[in-house]
Amino acid sequence: MGAKGNGEPNRSPPTLRYHSPRLHPDRDVPLARLGSRIAGLTDRYFPDAFVFALAAVIVVFVFGLSLGEQPMTLVHAFGEGFWVLVPFTMQMALIIIGGFVVASSRPCARIIEALARYPKTPRGTIAFVALFSMVSSLLSWGFSLIFTGLLVRAIVRRIDNVDFRALGGAAYLGLGSVWSLGLSSSPAMMMATESAIPKDLLPITGVIPLTQTIFLWQSILLAAILIAVSTAIAYYSAPTGERIRNARSMGVVFEEITIAEDAPRTPAERIEHSPILTILIVALMAAFLVSKGFSAIDLNSFNFAFLALGLLLHWRPRNFLRAVGGAVPATAGVLVQFPFYAGIFGLISKTGIQNTLSELFIRIASPDTFNPILTIYSFILGVFIPSGGGLWVVEAPYVMEAAKALDMHLGWTIQTYNAAETLPNLLNPFFMLPLMGILNVRAKDLAGYSILQLLFHTPLVLVYCWIIALSL
Repeated sequence: MGAKGNGEPNRSPPTLRYHSPRLHPDRDVPLARLGSRIAGLTDRYFPDAFVFALAAVIVVFVFGLSLGEQPMTLVHAFGEGFWVLVPFTMQMALIIIGGFVVASSRPCARIIEALARYPKTPRGTIAFVALFSMVSSLLSWGFSLIFTGLLVRAIVRRIDNVDFRALGGAAYLGLGSVWSLGLSSSPAMMMATESAIPKDLLPITGVIPLTQTIFLWQSILLAAILIAVSTAIAYYSAPTGERIRNARSMGVVFEEITIAEDAPRTPAERIEHSPILTILIVALMAAFLVSKGFSAIDLNSFNFAFLALGLLLHWRPRNFLRAVGGAVPATAGVLVQFPFYAGIFGLISKTGIQNTLSELFIRIASPDTFNPILTIYSFILGVFIPSGGGLWVVEAPYVMEAAKALDMHLGWTIQTYNAAETLPNLLNPFFMLPLMGILNVRAKDLAGYSILQLLFHTPLVLVYCWIIALSL
């Protein structure tokens, strides 16, 4: 992340600069003007991600008090929930570390650099990053988050005249649009696996196969529409002319990620440089992954595979550890802030707040209004519990019971939840944190263009999911 460890000068590809024939060409594009204005507002008024988390804690705490909860009940709920996301926090930190470790290897660095050479214009670059982010997120949101971020780092070393805020917002689109409609969907995977379904939910729904959720043609079409719309918005909202704020103007400069290979001088260093242990451990890890099979793909498997691949690509244990050391600083935001979001989860799930919300949902829902209410409800609750799987565990028992009672399509109910729960990601900096670490930016730098996408995504998801629900 700095200069090359072997003392050689950095040899980044030449920076490409593009000049438009007009001074302010984006004045003729309303979407570009809107994007610039929202980005300007978020730069002034959107708080740091940590402040956002602290403010959300206070909002939920006060809401609990307004419902008649005792202050100490809320205090204990917050404290007991504070550590609930420790495993998930570690998983997210390892996503960052694993991605950096793999990308800092010579083979992957070449692939990323090759992809970075593909786009030829600033706006085309932003659209390319958006498309790559969304398509890859359907396979794995972790892969999308890390590799798209590293792709952006490689791009800004080549293309100077591209808006870094819009580029970062495009890189985040996988997590803010379609990831939950693909194989990354925790609720869909959970409901398709009998052993993973909570005991109080299984009698209500039974097992719901993936053919009734993510592989419904209606769900695939929604993903395709969101990808097309988001890519177009990313392209036409990209600033040009004097409105551009490139990475350099924001004080961000990326250099090639490289790991030095010093010659061993002592018997201990020879052991550290020997690939024998690497080969044996990677073989062991690979055997485990193969035994688990495709059906067991989850965040743990993803991290496990990336650590194994990182070991293999770096070949020597010492090089691997140096790569890890270079990646750790990017995990700071994740390690500090996720426990506070876990505290919010505790405030909702361990007090009467959850019961109040569930009773309200069931009381006002009807066959005609169930789907839009589910969309709005999941959106709002997702702001305070920004974890698709975690929120589903809270919602699923009463949501699926109501869906069954109203004779709604259970698979489409899950997909409606998936599409709606993803929307707050475009507003809440929870999942921005790993990307912020990779790109060395703050939440306000990404929020402007993600909020612009949210303005289009929300009515699209609401209306589409409602119409499909009525037809099913």
